[in-house]
This record gives sequence, C-alpha cells and structure tokens, in this order.
Amino acid sequence: MKKTLWILVVLALLAFLGWRFLRPMNIFEVGDRFAKPLKMELPPGLVSLKAKDCGDCHAEIYTEWKESMHAKAWTDPYYQVDLRFDGNQQICLNCHIPLENQQENLVLGFRDAERFDPILAPNPNFDLELQQEGVTCAVCHVKEGQIIGPQGNTLAPHPTTRDPEMAKGMTACAQCHVVANHRWDVFYKIPPCGTVAEIKAGGQEEDCVGCHLPKVERPLVEGYPSRPSGRHLFRGGHHPPTVAQALAVQVRQRKGTQGLEVEVTLENQGAAHALPTGTPDRHLTLRLRLLGPQGQIGPEESFVLKRSVLWRPFIIDWKDTRLLRGQPKNFVFKVDQSDLAPYDQLEVLVTYHLLDKARRQRIGYQNQEPIFYPIYQKIFPLTP
Repeated sequence: MKKTLWILVVLALLAFLGWRFLRPMNIFEVGDRFAKPLKMELPPGLVSLKAKDCGDCHAEIYTEWKESMHAKAWTDPYYQVDLRFDGNQQICLNCHIPLENQQENLVLGFRDAERFDPILAPNPNFDLELQQEGVTCAVCHVKEGQIIGPQGNTLAPHPTTRDPEMAKGMTACAQCHVVANHRWDVFYKIPPCGTVAEIKAGGQEEDCVGCHLPKVERPLVEGYPSRPSGRHLFRGGHHPPTVAQALAVQVRQRKGTQGLEVEVTLENQGAAHALPTGTPDRHLTLRLRLLGPQGQIGPEESFVLKRSVLWRPFIIDWKDTRLLRGQPKNFVFKVDQSDLAPYDQLEVLVTYHLLDKARRQRIGYQNQEPIFYPIYQKIFPLTP
C-alpha cells in the first residue's frame, strides 16, 4: 500500500513538472497600470494627439524625439519579429503603442484572471498614422485631458499644468520599464525588464530624465524666450556613446618569470541601473588578447557579463554578472611565459550586445543593423 502511494506521488510529481515544461509561459503579471491602453481626451488647444502636430510649434523637440527609440517603439524591425514570434500578444501593445487610438481593437475585458486573453472589439477611432508614432508625446505629456509638464503655463495656446513629477519622469517611465511578477512560481530578484527596480535596489536616485533627457537652455517654441528644458533624445542601449560613458575600465599588467598576468576592472560609473539593463538578452563581453607587431593574433580569453534566468519549470534568477552601480568587477587573464613570444601588445575590447545570437536565430530575425557594437577598445604595449 505504502509503495503504491509513493509511486502515485512520483507519477503526479513527474506529470506536474512535465506540464510546467510544456505550458504557455507568462514571464510577468499584467498589473492595473498597463492592463489596458491609455484612453485620452484631446486637451484644449490641440488639433490631435499626433507628435507631428506637436512638431509644428516644438520643431526642435520633435526632431529629437523622431530619431529616438521611443518613436520607433512600434516600427522597430526586431520588435515586429519578436511580437509575431510570441503570438501577437495584446499586452505587448500597451507599451509599444500605449494610446487607445493607436490600437486597432478596443479591450473590453478579459476571459482569464491573469488578463492575457482579452475580449476585443474593432476600435472605431483607430488612427494608423498615430500608431506609427510609437511612444508619442501624449504618452508622457497628456493626463486627464490636460497637458502636463515640469513647468505650468496658462498663457500658452494650449494651457499646461505643472506636474513636479515630470522633472524626474519616474511615473511615466515606470509604466513600462518595470514589469513585476509576484506569482507563487516566480523567484525574480529583479523583474524581467526591471530598469526602475534596479535603480531602487542599488539605492540610487530615481531620475530617468536627468540622464536620458540632457538639460539644455532653449526656447520651447521658436521666437520665444529660452528656458530650462530637456533634449528629448531618450538615448540608451541603441546609442553607443551613451553606453560607453557609463563604463570605466582599468588595466593592470604584471609580468614575472612565470609569464604575464593582466587584471582588468570594469565599473559602472554612469548608469544608476545595471549595465546593461532591459531584457535579459542584453549583455556585455570582455575580450583580452595578445597581438604581434605584424598583426599576429595570440592567446585570448573572453568573459560574459549577463543576467541568466531559469525559465522552466519555475522562473528563477539563476545568475547575474552584469555591472551594478558602484560594484566593480575584476577579470584576470594569464599567459604562460612560453606563450608570450612574439607578441608585444595587449588588446582590451568590451562589446555591448543588444540581442543574444541564439534568440535572433530562434525567432528568425534577419537584422539589417548590427546587434552588437564595441563600447571600449584599446591596445596597450606589453609590460617589458
């Protein structure tokens, strides 16, 4: 009897684990703040919610935004391939085209408690042109039928309400840049797209605007007096100089009778969040190698700085070797004395990877632009 009971328990456990490996997987929970797209009233003084109409007056800001990843949130080729691969989930639209009139369907409700199976109906106010604008001006600057900004102005053609929170931007940014999951089977230390959570965990000041909208003194509208503003560039992982500014590198060489030892210290000194941040696919690689006077390539070693997550049967943060703010990491490269000749130089290369190659192949993404780029590359003479 006891043996039969144990067999049944083992079979039930195996069936449960098998189901955990095969079941559809949701890596985050759909919170109230982004379960549905943002329904917005047109504020007084505006002709539409389109960024191009904002650009008629705010030309310089519009030009900056148009080149940003926010403007490409919907049209980005990688996102479109990834969206199709994941089954065109409705919830993904609420960050990439967050306004209700950007979406072809209205979300009337949900068939499931987790809100991944929405009840949809055709949207009579769908605006294709607005959809193409991705994360457009109104996403951050329109609230409850009013235009909001860090400074109010009742004399403008469109009255603007002062919202002190806009000076740091945390409410708007946290809408999408932290997605939590508190289910019983999830053991994240940081949510999957947990940029804001990383800032909090590191004890840093929460100020997205301070870095991603660099301060500038200029007229908001041509012909008007200058005033403090932010350049609407939203530069991050897709802008190599921005990433490179966050990284500090120290290189030390020690040469003895046994050979050469190189110690490299990498430190995140510029980003309040982890480096890299965003989806777990993003990672850094450090490559150290010797070079000869005629271009010969000698011994080398590479290191990967990445967040690894175990997705099945349970979601667990497995390992995180990324650069957290104020926590430098040391890497050691050793070369035996017999392997040093004929090399006289040391190359240090740090590369930023937007996407893991394995995932690119799995989803069938044929990238036209590089999915990785160097953020630090320097050649040192070997210590005599």
